[in-house]
Amino acid sequence: MTNDQDNQVAALTPHPALRKLDRWVGTWTMAGNLLGSDEKTIKGQATFRWLPGGFFMEQHVTLDFAGFAQIDGLELISYDPETDTFPSTVYSNLSPQPLPYTWKIDGDEVTITVRYGPMDATFTGRWSADGETFSGGWRPNPGADESVNVPYDISGGRA
Repeated sequence: MTNDQDNQVAALTPHPALRKLDRWVGTWTMAGNLLGSDEKTIKGQATFRWLPGGFFMEQHVTLDFAGFAQIDGLELISYDPETDTFPSTVYSNLSPQPLPYTWKIDGDEVTITVRYGPMDATFTGRWSADGETFSGGWRPNPGADESVNVPYDISGGRA
């Protein structure tokens, strides 16, 4: 093979950093509460799987958000080696436009941010020591509208 052919084959291999997403693969039961309440009024499920080829991870989530909204969303997550982040696009029944998110993963800590129109919030969470559960919370970014970016905590475990 020539160098160009070698580079083409290497380009068809998923970036090794994508392996950081492996721990999400599977189905998760989630429960959460609005900030300031202990009542678990946010309930649902998320399923993560690799798309064929391993370049993209798919998340399908369904949530009952405190009786205010039934959320059904599909997210496709990739990797950007220039920023060492995992950009994603979320398609949801609550938005006519796909929403851009950015994931950052540092060991057991995960940060997910959305900044698009009135959506302006960040999730900060972490995995448990055994890797079987995660927990964290969504918070509006400074200056964001809390009526749109409702603060809440959520946790999940393997279904």
